This record gives sequence, C-alpha cells and structure tokens, in this order.
Amino acid sequence: MPPHHVSDPFGMVLICQSHCVYEDGIGRLPVIPKDWALHATHSAGEWVEQQFLAHVAERLLVDPPPELDVETMLSCGQLALLMAEAYRHTIKLDIDIIRYNEALSKRESGMNDAQEHALLAKFPPSEKIMLRHPAVVLDSGYRIILWYILDALAPWAQNDMFKATTAMGDLLKKSIVHRSGLGWRTHKSNFRPVDTKGLSPGCINITPCWFQQGHECYGPLPEDPDDGFKPEVSAMLKGERSLEMIIDIQRPALLASVALRVMHPQLYWASLRTHVELGRWSAQQGLHDMHRLLKHWASVYTGAAVMCNRDFPCHQDPKCLPKAFDILTCIGSYQHAIMHLTNLGINLAYNPGVMVSYSGRLVRHGIRVNEGDQIVWAWFMRDSMHNYARTPCPDYAGYNPADLDACILAKYNQADFMVYGTL
Repeated sequence: MPPHHVSDPFGMVLICQSHCVYEDGIGRLPVIPKDWALHATHSAGEWVEQQFLAHVAERLLVDPPPELDVETMLSCGQLALLMAEAYRHTIKLDIDIIRYNEALSKRESGMNDAQEHALLAKFPPSEKIMLRHPAVVLDSGYRIILWYILDALAPWAQNDMFKATTAMGDLLKKSIVHRSGLGWRTHKSNFRPVDTKGLSPGCINITPCWFQQGHECYGPLPEDPDDGFKPEVSAMLKGERSLEMIIDIQRPALLASVALRVMHPQLYWASLRTHVELGRWSAQQGLHDMHRLLKHWASVYTGAAVMCNRDFPCHQDPKCLPKAFDILTCIGSYQHAIMHLTNLGINLAYNPGVMVSYSGRLVRHGIRVNEGDQIVWAWFMRDSMHNYARTPCPDYAGYNPADLDACILAKYNQADFMVYGTL
C-alpha cells in the first residue's frame, strides 16, 4: 500500500503507512448515525490516533473534540501516551505467525499437552522474556503479535468496570455450572470466592448481535429474518436491564475501541462497517430490540466477556480470527499476577489497570491469581458477523519502522515542511 498523506492541524503533512483511513472495501467509508454511541467513539478514536502520532513524533498535541467529557478525555489521553511508549519499544521474535497459524488445528484449544509439545518443538521460543514495561511484540516478518500496556485504564474507567460488574452480580452468579462436560470456562472449579462485598464470581458474554453457538452463518443477509439461522441478542441482554447494562459499560467500550484504532486500523474500520450494516439490517427487519441495543453499543467489538475471579488455565481461543486482536482489560484488589504466553516464551506483569491485545487463536495464554479479587473484561470479535455483513477480511497488523522515521518529519517547522513535505 503506498503511503497516505495525513494533514495535521498545523498545516503539516504526516506520512503514515500503518495509521491511515482504510476504506471499507467497496470504495466508501461507513456513515455512523450521529445519535449512535459509536459516533462519539469514532470521534474519540480520531483524536486518540492524532495524540498517539504526536507523542511518537514528539510534537505538539491536538485539542480534544468538545463533545468528550473531562474524564473520558483524560482517560483517552493517558491511553494514547502509553500506546506511543509501547510503539517505541518493540520486541522482535523469531516466530512466523502465518506458518504457526497453518500448523494449528481448526479448533485449536491449546489444552492438549502432546500437541503443545509438538508445536514448541517446531516453533521453539529463542529466549524467555519477562515484560514489565509497555511494549509491542513482533514476529519475524514485522507483523504485530501483541500490544502490552501497563496502567492503560485511568481511575474513571476502572470505576466504571467495577460498578458495572457489581451490577451484573446475579447474572455472573447464575453463569457458574457444576456438572462436568460443559467446558472449563464456566465450571465451578475455575472460580474463587470474592473478598469484596457486592461482587460475584462468574463469566458471561454481552453482545447486542451475534450467532448462538453452532449457528454461525456465512452467506448473504436473508430477506426473511426467519429463514435459517440469524444473529440474535445475547441471552444476557434479553432481560429488563439490557439497555442499562450497555450504557454502564460505554466508557470502557470506548477505550477498547479507540485503542484498536491505533493498534489495528484496518480491523477497526472493518468492524465499524459491520456494526453500521447490522444496524441498517436490524432496522429493515423490524428487530427493534437489537437495533436499540446496537444504537447504544459504544464498541467496535462484537462483544465482551465479563469475568470475575476466574482462573485461566493456559489455552487458545479457536473462534478468534488469527488476523484480529482481542483486548483484555483488568482491574481488582489483587496485588500482582503474571500472564503466561507459553508459545512465545513471554511472561508479563498483569497488574490492575493493564491492557493486553492479541489474537487468542495465535497466543496461548493463562493467568492465575491466588489472593484478592480480579475482574477481566475481554473484548472479542466474531468473524461470522463480519462475514454476515459481507465485510472484507482484514490483514495482519504490521509494524513499519518507517512510520517512526516519517513521524519525526513533523518536528520540523512549517517552513521546513514546505520543502520536505512531499518526500
């Protein structure tokens, strides 16, 4: 892709290959209705991307959009600064994630010991790495595997997550199963009692529009909504508090989305187009509850898994698109935790306020907390929704060292740019 020229507010020209406007694959950008929550998210995302580039280039920052409240503006500003710090500190691994993905089974769970030993023999980590500072991890072809951002969540976002999770207590409590054979994700053996009054252990999925398990559709939109499987509102949002729940999570949803705008611009635009298309389709089909929830959904992600005091055995997520990034955010009263990324040879400090982004299919990950409460929100994509909306599949996110060199051009004054702006 040739460089895109992005005008900055000082009349300068900034050449960036990774951070640019990606059209939706059919020659136009998605139009977000102004009364949708995603409209505010998109506005914040544009500003965060500008702040990120300004921090990387060490130039003057850009004024925030007037519609952002102070707490959201400060939260976004903190996140942009830390993402720029991570972008400057890269770790390049020997692994080729395309070849690694080809070696995985279609339903790779990461929980078969024999399979894991075979994969480690074929793709051995060259060294053991402990991450305690923001960083971006790359594969051998400069494709981004991981974003790691400590202290990504400002106090207001952490407070929103805590209050919203507390309000979901009844749903979380009912999610835990006691019978074996129903999967580890909600089995009682993987949950710990809580220390904080009002919290409940559990794991639930929240999404305004997805396919129920086993019902994914990979064809065009049906004219008749009753013709075959179709997207539905998740079970957790079919109660009386559904709209209230979505509004409660709007700021954390916005932060995960603006982070994705920087981390994987092509995926951000693809998901934005999908949500706009699903909103149009749900209105045409008279699916009023779904349309109302989509209108107030502030995330470009398909949904969020809300987990409280759940241990994560080392595993992989087969439904994750290898070219996509999930975003995990974490808060709680626990003091320290380590996330193990066993197939990469990486351990990282998983402290409250952290944000970690990667493909759950490609990265085998696990976490265990022995003391204190831990709340994790995992923002996830479902490729079946992109397929249903006929959104083209995004590519892997790439890291281009030339981006940093190009951004440094912005440190010249405007007279210099009259000479050098066309380079």
